[in-house]
Amino acid sequence: MVFMFRDESSSVPVEEGEVYDVTIQDIARQGDGIARIEGFVIFVPGTKVGDEVRIKIERVLPKYGFASLVE
Repeated sequence: MVFMFRDESSSVPVEEGEVYDVTIQDIARQGDGIARIEGFVIFVPGTKVGDEVRIKIERVLPKYGFASLVE
């Protein structure tokens, strides 16, 4: 058996539950803001391009993640 994705999680630069300061760089088709941490895409609902926000990582997938705003 070959586990092709075994090491992929170690290359993800964020962790669920962690808090980061980011700048929103783009807007996704669904309207969510997009931030990048070491090139890794994070979707942040309720933001717009240029926002400097503190986010909490809610869910991490192999290619991207989702975060919420920290008040």
